[in-house]
Amino acid sequence: RSVYDDQPNAHQKFMEKLDACIRNHDREIEKMCNFHHQGFVDAITELLKVRADAEKLKVQVTDTNRRLQDAGKEVIAQTEEIIRCRVQQRNITTVVEKLQLCLPVLEMYSKLKEQMSVKRYYSALKTMEQLENLYLPRVSQYRFCQIMTENLPKLREEIKEISMSDLKDFLESIRKHSDRIGETAMKQAQQQKTFSTTLQKQNNVNYGRNMHLGRSRILESKNEITLKRTFEDDDEHEEEVLTAQDLVDFSPVYRCLHIYSVLGDGEIFENYYRKQRRKQARLVLQPQSSMHETVEGYRRYFSQIVGFFVVEDHILHVTQGLVTRTYTDELWNMALSKIIAVLRTHSSYCSDPDLVLELKNLIVVFADTLQGYGFPVNRLFDLLFEIRDQYNETLLKKWSGLFRDIFEGDNYSPIPVANEEEYRIVISKFPFQDPELDKQSFPKKLPMSQSVPQIYMQVKEFIYASLKFSESLHRSSTEIDDMLRKSTNLLLTRTLSSCLQNLIKKPHIGLTELVQIIINTTHLEQACKYLEDFISNITNISQLTVHTARLYGLSTFKDARHAAEGEIYTKLNQKIDEFIQIADYDWTMSESDGRASGYLMDLINFLRSTFQVFTHLPGKVAQTACMSACQHLSMSLMQMLLDSELKQISMGAIQQFNLDVIQCELFASSEPVPGFQGDTLQLAFIDLRQLLDLFMVWDWSTYLADYGQATSKYLRVNPSTALTLLEKMKDSSKKNNIFAQFRKNDRDKQKLIETVVKQLRSLVNGMSQHT
Repeated sequence: RSVYDDQPNAHQKFMEKLDACIRNHDREIEKMCNFHHQGFVDAITELLKVRADAEKLKVQVTDTNRRLQDAGKEVIAQTEEIIRCRVQQRNITTVVEKLQLCLPVLEMYSKLKEQMSVKRYYSALKTMEQLENLYLPRVSQYRFCQIMTENLPKLREEIKEISMSDLKDFLESIRKHSDRIGETAMKQAQQQKTFSTTLQKQNNVNYGRNMHLGRSRILESKNEITLKRTFEDDDEHEEEVLTAQDLVDFSPVYRCLHIYSVLGDGEIFENYYRKQRRKQARLVLQPQSSMHETVEGYRRYFSQIVGFFVVEDHILHVTQGLVTRTYTDELWNMALSKIIAVLRTHSSYCSDPDLVLELKNLIVVFADTLQGYGFPVNRLFDLLFEIRDQYNETLLKKWSGLFRDIFEGDNYSPIPVANEEEYRIVISKFPFQDPELDKQSFPKKLPMSQSVPQIYMQVKEFIYASLKFSESLHRSSTEIDDMLRKSTNLLLTRTLSSCLQNLIKKPHIGLTELVQIIINTTHLEQACKYLEDFISNITNISQLTVHTARLYGLSTFKDARHAAEGEIYTKLNQKIDEFIQIADYDWTMSESDGRASGYLMDLINFLRSTFQVFTHLPGKVAQTACMSACQHLSMSLMQMLLDSELKQISMGAIQQFNLDVIQCELFASSEPVPGFQGDTLQLAFIDLRQLLDLFMVWDWSTYLADYGQATSKYLRVNPSTALTLLEKMKDSSKKNNIFAQFRKNDRDKQKLIETVVKQLRSLVNGMSQHT
């Protein structure tokens, strides 16, 4: 460190000391070299002396070795030969021993390969198990054994893959053939049911044995022939119909189950199989969008489902643990919920009752088939009751159209019968009884029109159609009877009633047609009891049974009659209004024509001819119609006088109007419809009569004096009505100077009119204030 300090001449001093040290070391090195140099020289000299002797020795050794080698060549060759032979002998012995140990392994492996080639996979697995446990441990030291050991897991995986591929092919096969399997099973179930039904019918024929012996033998022989033919037909069908085992080879699933069980993966296989079958179940349960359009769509849908569960039932019974009853029940409950939802949706699109009936028959066969395999189907029969309501709705729609066609084609005239044959044809269709009509000679007319027997026959056809759906539902006769009566009640109270109501409201239906409709409904009402007997004969259920429903046709036809009666009253009033509209009064005429108006005489003649048609109606209906017409005519005439657009009326117009009212009163007194007591019908015009009498007689003092008294001569004259009419006459007198001749002599009468007007106004004002 001091060299680099800032002392003066420090570096120079350091270099001097360093040179001195170097010189000292050089002197020491020189001394050491001088000391060892002589020994080195001596060693080199000795080596030079020994070199010559070493060369001689080398030549001698080489020569000796050559001679020795030449002398031992033969011995070495013989010795090597002996060694080689002994090694070969030992190797042969070892090879024989090892081959004897390896041959069984190779034979088993060859057997394994052969089993794999012929697809005997289950046996191949057993051979692998023997190789691993018995043979391979003996020769585990050999490389080929290691190769075999490494190949065995690969072979197992290969077997698993091949068996799984076969299972997938099997699943695909049963998916394709499920509809054929289901169709086969449904045919067999249907044949079994038909056979049981036939056998039951044959047993029920034994009542014939109580008859004549000859007839009994004939019946028995016929029964035997029929039964024999049934058996022969069933045998033919059994020969033709294949089973599920004939259509599908189940060996892949058995083989795959055994293989996975041997490999210890049985649970994995079971889970895979069930998972795949659930997927297939969802596909099977998924309907086509157009399934509801044809019967074949429903048939294919049901066949696929039946085929699916027939396969599952077969797997359940021939395998152990692959599927269980719990699994199939769970799968069936899931499928049943989906089936019911699908049928509810698609059946709601069906508007053809024949298609709904075919659907019902398919559901029954479907349910009977699966019930035969142990699946619960009560929910399907509950669904049939829902579909039955829909079937009834489609029937009601169809019959609504039939009823409309019948009503449109009816001539609404009594049915003419020219002879006994035509008469019997009519009564064979409709239960008509009339002793008075039977006494008449041909030709004659039945009171109802041709629509009545047609309607009656269509109601019976509806009952037959409704009965078709009730068959095979496993219900008692009482329940079927109740269903038929309820559906028939719907037909009568809703469909037929609606058609009748619409018919009555149609504008082209006139009074004559309405009268005939009332007559028709009367006869249809009387025929309801025969419809009840008809249903009882079909179901063998007596009407005396406590729970037997009754038909509501009585109320239906009564309502229709009431509607027709009301329409008669309405149309009569409308016709009266038409005549009133053509009235052409000259409200300013000075004096009347001396005869009633032409429109009114036409109206009265129309009413007379109309009421003559009412002779076939019940008395109260005709009387009510007549009274309603007279009251409406009186009201219309009154409104004509009080019309706000009519500003003035002359005394001559009042006189002419009075002549018309007189004709109305004469018509009422002529008793156009029998049954009225006294002047009942004339009272319809009492308001008009008292009002016109008041103006014709000009008896205002009496009216004003007696107003409000029960004994008043003009009790029905309202002050406001009299005031309105008097003001119109007053305006007319001012304009036409009707009272000009009285201005000089009878000015007091004009004052009287004004006084009466004032008094009437006070009466009217007093009435309004009181109100």
